[in-house]
Amino acid sequence: MYDYDVIYIGSGHSCWHGAKVLAEAGKKVAFVERDIAGGTCTNYGCNAKILLDSPFGLVDGLERYKGLCVDDVPSIHWKPLMDYKKNTLKVYPPALEKMFAAMGADYFKAEGKLIDAHTVSAGDRNITAEYIVIGTGERAKRHDIPGKEYIHDSRDMLSIDEFPARIVLIGAGIISMEFASMAVKMGAETTIIQYNDRVLSMYPKKYTARITEKLKKEGARFCFNESVTRIDKTQDGYRVTLKSGAVVEADYILEATGRQANADGLGLEGIGVEFSGKGIKVNEYLQSSVPNIYASGDVIDKRIPRLTPTASFESIYIAEHILGKKDPICYPAVPNLVFTLPRIAQVGVSIDEAEKNPDKYRIEVVPYGKGMLFDSSNEEDNEFTFIIDKEKHLVGAAFYGSEAAHLVNFATLVINKQITGGELDHMIFAFPAQTYGLYSMLANMLK
Repeated sequence: MYDYDVIYIGSGHSCWHGAKVLAEAGKKVAFVERDIAGGTCTNYGCNAKILLDSPFGLVDGLERYKGLCVDDVPSIHWKPLMDYKKNTLKVYPPALEKMFAAMGADYFKAEGKLIDAHTVSAGDRNITAEYIVIGTGERAKRHDIPGKEYIHDSRDMLSIDEFPARIVLIGAGIISMEFASMAVKMGAETTIIQYNDRVLSMYPKKYTARITEKLKKEGARFCFNESVTRIDKTQDGYRVTLKSGAVVEADYILEATGRQANADGLGLEGIGVEFSGKGIKVNEYLQSSVPNIYASGDVIDKRIPRLTPTASFESIYIAEHILGKKDPICYPAVPNLVFTLPRIAQVGVSIDEAEKNPDKYRIEVVPYGKGMLFDSSNEEDNEFTFIIDKEKHLVGAAFYGSEAAHLVNFATLVINKQITGGELDHMIFAFPAQTYGLYSMLANMLK
């Protein structure tokens, strides 16, 4: 007889969504969490980032009207903004713990480690379950270079009380580019160091090039085809030395060159669970090499984007599989978005893939900002790109603009439900709004 039906190691989105399904089905569940309830996204990631980002988006919008009808664009005061972030987010961990209790779930604030296939060490006691779900997420990678102790990660950056006057960002992926978009508007000397010759390699090159040029105009400096070889403490900051011999002075150094799965230290090797630095290996049912042990979220070795929504999706799937669902996991089209200023979003078949397969796909580019300026908040380079297959279904889309998040979610619905042009013709949307423009254009393109 086990103590629980299911034990979750972790308590973020990769865990609690499924736990809620199981609890509602009458299963007894427990969480073992070494940090605070809710995981990275809730406390140190997405929620923190969007809270801090929002006023920067407003400032970016006002800058588009400067000289037209706006004289002075307001400054952002970092300290009260950070206080607002901290006060807003501090309510979530206790609220989640309260929700867990209401579900009837036990919550152990302890380091979880597997003793055997059914036993988890939770601090000073061992607990057992028929099934175990590992949802321990990822952590930032760190370069092993002289002076690495002076490097910070995104979790650190999302809690700084004073914004640095000189910031160096190592890497040009999502995290660095999002912080760079804020840093230039704070007036900081911003330097981005990237090992190759482009930023945001997972997004359309034509849109990432626009972001790069915009940041340059705002004062950012890019050091392409470079890497950091050492960091030294100086009297008034840090000296960052690059492989070319160039030196950059900084007050704050953020590294965002990738993340690695939190799969080590869990006792996996002792019970035969296969894993690597990329994560836990799973089958089509998200089971590890030990079948009663599942992995969920960013700790999985997978090609599907590591995002909060995919973690939630996987968590619910695992719960349903435990409850008897037999079908393997089937991911719908997954939208992804980078919160630069403006945003870049994409879903489904990529522009690169469509360009390589012109016999399978048609690409439609809509310079929405130029043609519909009244509806795009004076954002002239606002643009939509649609990928349409031979059956006249929308199968992919990419967006560049401040409203990209809303537009990509709409496109995701059209893709996943295979909504036709005729069906769109029989819908009514609010006007004027960019989603109306999107819908009306698609109605014609999909016929």
